[in-house]
Amino acid sequence: MSTETAKDADRFTEELRATAGEEWEKIVHHKFTNEIAAGTIDNDVLKRYLIQDFRFLDAFVQLLCSIIAKARSLGDRIPLCQFAAVITSKEATYFQRCFDKLGVSDEERDNTPDADCTIGFTNLMANTAHNGTLIEMLAVITVCEWSYMSWGNRVLGGTVRERFECFEWVDLHTGENFESIVNHLRYMLDKEGAAENADSDAKKAATKKFMEAVQLEQDFFNFAYNA
Repeated sequence: MSTETAKDADRFTEELRATAGEEWEKIVHHKFTNEIAAGTIDNDVLKRYLIQDFRFLDAFVQLLCSIIAKARSLGDRIPLCQFAAVITSKEATYFQRCFDKLGVSDEERDNTPDADCTIGFTNLMANTAHNGTLIEMLAVITVCEWSYMSWGNRVLGGTVRERFECFEWVDLHTGENFESIVNHLRYMLDKEGAAENADSDAKKAATKKFMEAVQLEQDFFNFAYNA
């Protein structure tokens, strides 16, 4: 094992991903990720996904802002503030453009009930934002962004650039800027893991949150097909 690989293996985030194991890979290799990159995803599947995904944007922003508030330094906060600006502008606008393209009216969105996975994810984010520790907050949000970057990078080379609602979702979760955010979140989580090294309960709590988020990400993709 090289020195660099050994150092990576010692990272708390790598420990968490290893704990997730096959469940992590099920997200990264889910058929949703292949079909959205190929531009072949069924409109009804994509509509179900986007309606529900947009539902927990508010809880995601609450979680992100809570991390910003609890971060240890201005240097840790600045990249997250910049990321919040992207989420509340470019990404939020993407959803509205998709709804217009797919013919999803405000009435249809309002009348669509929350899926169980949406309720679960929203509750996890909101409860962790309001009651969790910094390491727990970082564990949840890192799953969201790191897993998406992982599948995004996997499919990027074969992404078909015909349907903006497909290829822009890949673009939003790949590239230098997004990768820098994921790396920053991992850095912060690794740092908290090292600081909490003497407190196994804190790391166990973070691991539990990480695994809950991994399962919900998988459930969310499955819901789009099995509703």
